[in-house]
Amino acid sequence: MNKTVIWLLLALLALPVHAASRVLTTGGATTIEGSAGGGIVPWAVINGYGSNEEWSLQAFGSRVGVDDFSLHSTGIGLSVDNRWELSYARQQFKLDSIGGQLRQDIVGVKYRLAGQLLYTNLPQISLGLHYKRHLDFELPSLVGARSRSGVDAYVAASKVWLDAIAGRNLLLNGTIRATQANQTGLLGFGNTENQRHQLMFEGSAALLLTHHLAVGVEFKQKPNRLAFADEQHWRDLFVAWFVNPNLSVTAAYVDLGSIAGLPSQQGWYLALEGSW
Repeated sequence: MNKTVIWLLLALLALPVHAASRVLTTGGATTIEGSAGGGIVPWAVINGYGSNEEWSLQAFGSRVGVDDFSLHSTGIGLSVDNRWELSYARQQFKLDSIGGQLRQDIVGVKYRLAGQLLYTNLPQISLGLHYKRHLDFELPSLVGARSRSGVDAYVAASKVWLDAIAGRNLLLNGTIRATQANQTGLLGFGNTENQRHQLMFEGSAALLLTHHLAVGVEFKQKPNRLAFADEQHWRDLFVAWFVNPNLSVTAAYVDLGSIAGLPSQQGWYLALEGSW
């Protein structure tokens, strides 16, 4: 984990717990790309618990470990007025079985267009962008990727239904993403014949068991552009513990399918987030 992020997390956690202006859990967790959502799918929510005319700062670290690979993500975020979200994430994708690593930086921005998660009939709807730049492009270029950088654009809609299942609240999210990325950018962007964006669907469902605990499932549709190996969709089953407005912990079982020709990449995900 990046040392700067470690020190920022420690500093955040050392601060006294503050009273949240928004309901606990409504900021979601932080995805591996740095934006608020689940583990792999961005939601329409804005990170943190600040309301209008309030700012909040986040820092996160996460790790995914599957059969032949591991992914480390660290980053920081800034949320403004429960309207804007700015984020930065560094990903390190380690090729555990063959050696080496691939890195990329992700700069994100999200804007809440309309609606609210709890208080309006209209779902909360947000528009987001991720600018991604690969830092180790030699391997992706050898397997057919065209570019070291690309932009993902997405629109997400999220809504909480109160007392939906056995008296528990239910959050549903749907995201449509336009992307050029191969393996979310870890294998570059596009191929030698096709640099166009493709529309992909991503979805999440989370059952809020208590004010502090949620369980859920996510699905992430992926494009399949590199001829050397099939790219398959991602799934996870997660549990998120929102300890207080300053700290959350998320753990998950993940199924990433085949990656770079190596099948059945299944394993675990663990993330820690601090917010103030």
